[in-house]
Amino acid sequence: MASSEVDQKFLGRLARDVEPNNSHLSQMLFKILGLSINLSGQLVKARKQRRLDSSKSTHSWELYFHIIWLSREGLVMLEQYVLPMVGDHVELKVLAHKLRASFYHIFVLFHNNPQVSPMGISTPEVNSAPTMGRSPEPHKLDKGKGVDRGGIDMTSGYANMSLEGGPVGPPPGFDLQDSEQLASFLLPSVDYLPTAHGYFKEAIAIADSLLWGSHSLRLSLKTEYAAFLYECVHDHEASRRVAKKTIAEVYEATEGMDDDMFSDACELVTVLGKMMKRGLGTQKTSRSTGPSPAPQATSESVATAVPPAGMENPI
Repeated sequence: MASSEVDQKFLGRLARDVEPNNSHLSQMLFKILGLSINLSGQLVKARKQRRLDSSKSTHSWELYFHIIWLSREGLVMLEQYVLPMVGDHVELKVLAHKLRASFYHIFVLFHNNPQVSPMGISTPEVNSAPTMGRSPEPHKLDKGKGVDRGGIDMTSGYANMSLEGGPVGPPPGFDLQDSEQLASFLLPSVDYLPTAHGYFKEAIAIADSLLWGSHSLRLSLKTEYAAFLYECVHDHEASRRVAKKTIAEVYEATEGMDDDMFSDACELVTVLGKMMKRGLGTQKTSRSTGPSPAPQATSESVATAVPPAGMENPI
């Protein structure tokens, strides 16, 4: 995910590599790296809880808001300042597209409507509740200014906000009694699943065309995509196929690797090996089969694959 150890390594290295020729791009990559490290800790906490229970205390809400806020800010910086400047940087191009899919992956896990994962806090009235005192605006066709996100404005002043520390409480004028409006204030509650899936496919197409089969950045992308298929799309068979095919591509690759990339590749192959067996012997659930208790099935199987040390976040 946007918080994975492999992605963070490449963010730091690429930020240093581009600094002599593009200091602004380097600064943005370092900012996204700092955000990613912060986000990683929040996601580990959420994974340990398995389900954010808003009925017990305010801690779940604060964790939930922090994850959504960090992911939103990371996406703004990525789309405004990194993606337009990737140019001919091969690894940076793959990483930027992978990170965009990763941020949307987080939206699907924690803030999707309809809810597809037990990781988020259910806020069924968010979509119908007024947002900041205004009536919801109808969906508009894009006018050539970028991808239409169904009313999501990612180009407002978010990128100018300080990322240091993050929100320690509700915004002014809100309290936790207004939790539904708070969630809508941070990010519209819509179905992010199709957008996320499309960005994953785009990132994989780019990675397949530019990177060899055992490249750790390519493996990080395929690993997260397998997790996305399993936990969000609920297509368990497709997830296992992606994991199996990726492992085969690793063994077929003939390109050399340095020691660090080889170590990352070994750990990711271990995770993919567990994903090949994930969910076998349990009830198969697929989003394409129609209405089904997908979140319940996912809740039982979300802890099936236990990654090795250093890879706590396979998503």
